[in-house]
Amino acid sequence: MVRGKTELKRIENATSRQVTFSKRRSGLLKKAFELSVLCDAEVALIVFSPKGKLYEFASSSTNKIIERYQKNDKSLGRLNRKLTDQLTTEHLKEEVATMTRKIEFLEDSKRKLLGQGLESSTLDELQQVEEQLEKSLSNIRARKNLLFKEQIAQLKEEEKILLKENADLKKRCEVLPLPLTPFPQVEKDVERQIMEVETELFIGLPETRKSSFCPNLNTPPTSL
Repeated sequence: MVRGKTELKRIENATSRQVTFSKRRSGLLKKAFELSVLCDAEVALIVFSPKGKLYEFASSSTNKIIERYQKNDKSLGRLNRKLTDQLTTEHLKEEVATMTRKIEFLEDSKRKLLGQGLESSTLDELQQVEEQLEKSLSNIRARKNLLFKEQIAQLKEEEKILLKENADLKKRCEVLPLPLTPFPQVEKDVERQIMEVETELFIGLPETRKSSFCPNLNTPPTSL
Protein backbone atom coordinates (compact mmCIF):
# COMPACT_ATOMS: atom_id res chain seq x y z
CA MET A 1 0.00 0.00 0.00
CA VAL A 2 1.42 3.34 -1.09
CA ARG A 3 1.70 5.90 1.69
CA GLY A 4 0.31 9.31 0.76
CA LYS A 5 2.25 12.51 1.17
CA THR A 6 1.42 14.64 4.18
CA GLU A 7 0.48 18.17 3.30
CA LEU A 8 2.92 20.66 4.80
CA LYS A 9 0.70 22.84 6.92
CA ARG A 10 -0.01 23.31 10.62
CA ILE A 11 -1.85 20.42 12.20
CA GLU A 12 -4.94 21.85 13.82
CA ASN A 13 -5.62 18.97 16.24
CA ALA A 14 -3.45 19.43 19.36
CA THR A 15 -3.09 15.70 20.09
CA SER A 16 -2.11 14.83 16.54
CA ARG A 17 0.32 17.76 16.51
CA GLN A 18 2.04 16.54 19.69
CA VAL A 19 2.31 12.96 18.40
CA THR A 20 3.77 14.13 15.08
CA PHE A 21 6.27 16.36 16.88
CA SER A 22 7.50 13.48 19.08
CA LYS A 23 7.93 11.12 16.13
CA ARG A 24 9.70 13.58 13.87
CA ARG A 25 11.88 14.93 16.65
CA SER A 26 13.15 11.46 17.39
CA GLY A 27 13.80 10.82 13.73
CA LEU A 28 15.63 14.13 13.36
CA LEU A 29 17.89 13.44 16.35
CA LYS A 30 18.61 9.96 15.01
CA LYS A 31 19.59 11.37 11.60
CA ALA A 32 21.88 13.94 13.24
CA PHE A 33 23.61 11.19 15.24
CA GLU A 34 24.03 8.99 12.15
CA LEU A 35 25.46 11.92 10.19
CA SER A 36 28.04 12.67 12.89
CA VAL A 37 29.13 9.00 13.16
CA LEU A 38 29.14 8.04 9.49
CA CYS A 39 30.75 11.23 8.16
CA ASP A 40 32.83 12.26 11.22
CA ALA A 41 31.07 15.63 11.15
CA GLU A 42 30.46 18.04 13.98
CA VAL A 43 26.69 18.29 14.33
CA ALA A 44 24.67 20.35 16.76
CA LEU A 45 20.89 20.23 16.85
CA ILE A 46 18.64 22.39 19.02
CA VAL A 47 14.86 21.99 19.09
CA PHE A 48 12.24 23.76 21.22
CA SER A 49 8.83 22.17 21.57
CA PRO A 50 5.63 24.24 21.22
CA LYS A 51 5.53 24.42 25.02
CA GLY A 52 9.13 25.67 25.22
CA LYS A 53 10.89 22.41 26.19
CA LEU A 54 14.48 22.10 24.94
CA TYR A 55 15.80 19.09 22.98
CA GLU A 56 19.38 19.09 21.73
CA PHE A 57 22.05 16.89 20.25
CA ALA A 58 25.76 17.64 19.77
CA SER A 59 28.49 15.38 18.45
CA SER A 60 31.00 17.12 20.74
CA SER A 61 30.29 20.28 22.76
CA THR A 62 27.34 22.41 21.82
CA ASN A 63 29.06 25.62 22.93
CA LYS A 64 32.20 24.87 20.90
CA ILE A 65 30.16 24.14 17.82
CA ILE A 66 28.21 27.38 18.28
CA GLU A 67 31.43 29.40 18.72
CA ARG A 68 32.87 27.82 15.61
CA TYR A 69 29.68 28.65 13.75
CA GLN A 70 29.80 32.29 14.86
CA LYS A 71 33.44 32.66 13.73
CA ASN A 72 32.64 31.16 10.37
CA ASP A 73 29.51 33.27 10.11
CA LYS A 74 31.57 36.48 10.55
CA SER A 75 34.03 35.31 7.92
CA LEU A 76 31.20 34.43 5.59
CA GLY A 77 29.60 37.80 6.26
CA ARG A 78 32.78 39.67 5.37
CA LEU A 79 33.21 37.50 2.29
CA ASN A 80 29.61 38.09 1.24
CA ARG A 81 29.94 41.85 1.73
CA LYS A 82 33.15 41.85 -0.28
CA LEU A 83 31.53 39.87 -3.08
CA THR A 84 28.51 42.17 -2.97
CA ASP A 85 30.71 45.28 -3.19
CA GLN A 86 32.59 43.78 -6.12
CA LEU A 87 29.39 42.91 -7.91
CA THR A 88 28.00 46.38 -7.25
CA THR A 89 31.19 48.03 -8.56
CA GLU A 90 31.17 45.89 -11.67
CA HIS A 91 27.50 46.63 -12.23
CA LEU A 92 28.11 50.37 -11.87
CA LYS A 93 31.02 50.18 -14.31
CA GLU A 94 28.81 48.42 -16.83
CA GLU A 95 26.10 51.05 -16.39
CA VAL A 96 28.62 53.87 -16.84
CA ALA A 97 29.95 52.25 -20.01
CA THR A 98 26.42 51.80 -21.35
CA MET A 99 25.47 55.39 -20.59
CA THR A 100 28.68 56.63 -22.22
CA ARG A 101 27.85 54.74 -25.42
CA LYS A 102 24.31 56.13 -25.38
CA ILE A 103 25.58 59.70 -24.92
CA GLU A 104 28.05 59.29 -27.80
CA PHE A 105 25.29 57.91 -30.01
CA LEU A 106 22.95 60.79 -29.14
CA GLU A 107 25.64 63.40 -29.76
CA ASP A 108 26.45 61.83 -33.13
CA SER A 109 22.75 61.82 -34.06
CA LYS A 110 22.45 65.47 -32.98
CA ARG A 111 25.39 66.48 -35.19
CA LYS A 112 23.86 64.69 -38.15
CA LEU A 113 20.49 66.36 -37.60
CA LEU A 114 22.29 69.72 -37.60
CA GLY A 115 23.96 68.80 -40.88
CA GLN A 116 27.42 68.24 -39.39
CA GLY A 117 29.70 65.25 -39.65
CA LEU A 118 27.91 63.76 -42.66
CA GLU A 119 31.10 62.90 -44.55
CA SER A 120 31.40 59.43 -43.03
CA SER A 121 27.66 58.65 -43.25
CA THR A 122 26.37 56.03 -45.62
CA LEU A 123 23.40 56.44 -47.93
CA ASP A 124 21.14 54.50 -45.54
CA GLU A 125 22.20 56.68 -42.61
CA LEU A 126 21.51 59.84 -44.60
CA GLN A 127 18.11 58.45 -45.54
CA GLN A 128 17.34 57.84 -41.86
CA VAL A 129 18.40 61.38 -40.96
CA GLU A 130 16.18 62.78 -43.69
CA GLU A 131 13.20 60.76 -42.46
CA GLN A 132 13.79 61.97 -38.89
CA LEU A 133 13.90 65.58 -40.04
CA GLU A 134 10.70 65.21 -42.04
CA LYS A 135 8.97 63.60 -39.09
CA SER A 136 10.18 66.38 -36.76
CA LEU A 137 9.04 69.05 -39.22
CA SER A 138 5.62 67.42 -39.49
CA ASN A 139 5.27 67.40 -35.70
CA ILE A 140 6.32 71.05 -35.50
CA ARG A 141 3.77 72.08 -38.15
CA ALA A 142 1.02 70.14 -36.42
CA ARG A 143 1.80 71.86 -33.12
CA LYS A 144 1.93 75.25 -34.85
CA ASN A 145 -1.46 74.70 -36.53
CA LEU A 146 -2.95 73.67 -33.21
CA LEU A 147 -1.73 76.88 -31.56
CA PHE A 148 -3.14 78.94 -34.45
CA LYS A 149 -6.53 77.25 -34.08
CA GLU A 150 -6.55 77.95 -30.35
CA GLN A 151 -5.71 81.62 -30.94
CA ILE A 152 -8.43 81.95 -33.61
CA ALA A 153 -11.00 80.38 -31.30
CA GLN A 154 -9.97 82.77 -28.51
CA LEU A 155 -10.27 85.79 -30.83
CA LYS A 156 -13.72 84.65 -31.95
CA GLU A 157 -14.83 84.43 -28.33
CA GLU A 158 -13.52 87.95 -27.69
CA GLU A 159 -15.34 89.16 -30.81
CA LYS A 160 -18.62 87.68 -29.53
CA ILE A 161 -18.15 89.44 -26.20
CA LEU A 162 -17.45 92.79 -27.88
CA LEU A 163 -20.47 92.46 -30.20
CA LYS A 164 -22.68 91.71 -27.23
CA GLU A 165 -21.35 94.74 -25.33
CA ASN A 166 -21.90 96.93 -28.43
CA ALA A 167 -25.50 95.73 -28.75
CA ASP A 168 -26.12 96.46 -25.07
CA LEU A 169 -24.75 99.98 -25.48
CA LYS A 170 -27.01 100.60 -28.49
CA LYS A 171 -30.04 99.51 -26.51
CA ARG A 172 -29.12 101.85 -23.66
CA CYS A 173 -28.69 104.78 -26.07
CA GLU A 174 -32.14 104.13 -27.58
CA VAL A 175 -33.78 104.14 -24.14
CA LEU A 176 -32.16 107.36 -22.83
CA PRO A 177 -34.00 110.71 -23.79
CA LEU A 178 -32.19 113.07 -26.14
CA PRO A 179 -31.19 116.47 -24.60
CA LEU A 180 -32.81 119.61 -25.99
CA THR A 181 -30.06 121.58 -27.70
CA PRO A 182 -30.69 124.73 -29.79
CA PHE A 183 -29.51 125.01 -33.34
CA PRO A 184 -25.97 126.34 -33.72
CA GLN A 185 -27.04 129.40 -35.77
CA VAL A 186 -29.68 130.40 -33.22
CA GLU A 187 -27.12 130.16 -30.42
CA LYS A 188 -24.73 132.40 -32.33
CA ASP A 189 -27.42 135.10 -32.97
CA VAL A 190 -28.47 135.15 -29.31
CA GLU A 191 -24.90 135.50 -28.16
CA ARG A 192 -24.28 138.34 -30.65
CA GLN A 193 -27.33 140.26 -29.47
CA ILE A 194 -26.31 139.88 -25.82
CA MET A 195 -22.85 141.21 -26.63
CA GLU A 196 -24.28 144.23 -28.45
CA VAL A 197 -26.53 145.07 -25.53
CA GLU A 198 -23.73 144.81 -23.03
CA THR A 199 -21.17 146.87 -25.05
CA GLU A 200 -23.38 149.65 -26.52
CA LEU A 201 -22.86 153.00 -24.74
CA PHE A 202 -25.60 155.67 -24.40
CA ILE A 203 -25.52 159.15 -22.83
CA GLY A 204 -28.72 160.84 -21.74
CA LEU A 205 -31.72 160.40 -19.56
CA PRO A 206 -33.02 156.97 -18.87
CA GLU A 207 -36.05 157.74 -21.06
CA THR A 208 -33.78 158.69 -23.94
CA ARG A 209 -31.73 155.54 -23.50
CA LYS A 210 -34.90 153.51 -23.39
CA SER A 211 -36.19 155.17 -26.56
CA SER A 212 -33.12 154.03 -28.46
CA PHE A 213 -34.54 150.58 -28.36
CA CYS A 214 -37.94 151.77 -29.64
CA PRO A 215 -37.87 152.57 -33.35
CA ASN A 216 -41.43 153.94 -33.36
CA LEU A 217 -40.45 157.03 -31.23
CA ASN A 218 -39.78 160.24 -33.23
CA THR A 219 -37.09 161.67 -30.94
CA PRO A 220 -33.67 160.24 -31.89
CA PRO A 221 -31.26 159.36 -29.13
CA THR A 222 -28.51 161.83 -28.29
CA SER A 223 -25.04 160.36 -28.49
CA LEU A 224 -21.50 161.68 -28.55
